[in-house]
Amino acid sequence: MPRSLTVSEKDLWSRTLSLLLLGFFCCAFPWSVFAALPLHNESTPVLRIQGSNTIGAKLAPALVRGLMEQQGLPAIQQLPGDRENEVIVVGKSADGRQARIALAAHGSSTGFIALKDGSADLAASSRPIKDAEVTELAGFGDLRSHSAEQVIAIDGLAIILHPENPLRSLSTDQLAAIFAGEVKTWEELGGHGGSIRLYARDDQSGTYDTFKELVLARYGKSLASAASRFESNDKLAAAVSDDPQGIGFVGLASIGRARTVAIADGESQAMFPSTSLIATEDYPLSRRLFFYIKPGQSNPWAEALVQFAQSPRGQAIVAQTGFVDQQVQAIKVEARDSMPAAYRDLADGAQRLSVNFRFQEGSAALDTKAMRDVERVLGYLQQAGKMDRRVVLVGFGDPKADPHRADLLSKLRAMALRRELAKGGVRFREVIGLGDELPVAANSADEGRIKNRRVEVWVY
Repeated sequence: MPRSLTVSEKDLWSRTLSLLLLGFFCCAFPWSVFAALPLHNESTPVLRIQGSNTIGAKLAPALVRGLMEQQGLPAIQQLPGDRENEVIVVGKSADGRQARIALAAHGSSTGFIALKDGSADLAASSRPIKDAEVTELAGFGDLRSHSAEQVIAIDGLAIILHPENPLRSLSTDQLAAIFAGEVKTWEELGGHGGSIRLYARDDQSGTYDTFKELVLARYGKSLASAASRFESNDKLAAAVSDDPQGIGFVGLASIGRARTVAIADGESQAMFPSTSLIATEDYPLSRRLFFYIKPGQSNPWAEALVQFAQSPRGQAIVAQTGFVDQQVQAIKVEARDSMPAAYRDLADGAQRLSVNFRFQEGSAALDTKAMRDVERVLGYLQQAGKMDRRVVLVGFGDPKADPHRADLLSKLRAMALRRELAKGGVRFREVIGLGDELPVAANSADEGRIKNRRVEVWVY
């Protein structure tokens, strides 16, 4: 069984406080030099963002305000747009010039459509870009390139119930059967309450796309037509909170008064959507949140917002708005008898960093998030004085017909990360491969196998 990370409330408060202090520090002493951005006298937006409601409801406006504050604009206000789930953030300088940034949050798919037709400069997405969208936007360059695809936060899809529903855990196959309408009553799950009422996001939503991919499609199922559909995460959560027979799924920042359920996938243990398990993307329904920008984008506000979102101050805002930031922290892992001996020794004497390194699909190359995480890990190791033989890399993978091949491939993944970190001057204590041990997802689907092909970083 995989391990469960334990982080006390004190540790979580300390983490949040440190991010806030770091964010404050970086406002006074920026992590990199941001050039002054152009302001206008007219009401034309300097930046147009379209896409995910998960990002657009809270996170994107907060990042925009943070960027405007970094630019020294003394007066910032948020105005309603022309439609529901649209806002305009206006920052004004002392001499009356202004920057207006328009945000429309109607679902991840709409962001890529808007990039293509030119009605948006930046797409916000709560799922990775699809192959068909990459093809449609190929005229602008490679939208999967390091410069175009920007992971700005980690989120977890929370499965939510009415606060008084006693159900504690579900597996992904049970979830699929529930939302397909095949499991119709709470009694079939060992509970009580009669008929199950389903609440789901709309078809344009990246949240729905993620749920469909991670749960429904894996088991060859479709969402039941009886499900109530919502464009807004917050409204869906409020509806479930008021319905003792309801069940739904929302982004981490929109749980509200509802209660979450622990989720198990394949051989993994049931996990609640905790900060630590989402940061490492071990939680079965964890996901990445993205900004997509056209390669060679000439809009300085779009470029600056992407850069700001990746900065320590931007990541502090990610944490403040209820998502999981990408700043590296050391986490104590509880040692368990079920762990392999080498891993149990690490749990006894070392700490695990709050990031997993994963790879491009079908490749030994690190993915776009991992390449940025290399820089974050190097920064952490330098600051903590752990550059010289204090680091252990642990590679994992999915099962192979030959167990020795699984062990070898997992170590090769760890060696790929070793090469990148060594460029920054890290000298390693050990590099090991544990094959298909400690899965965090089911190996019966490509998505699960990709999640299991990972490298963890441990420090003494």
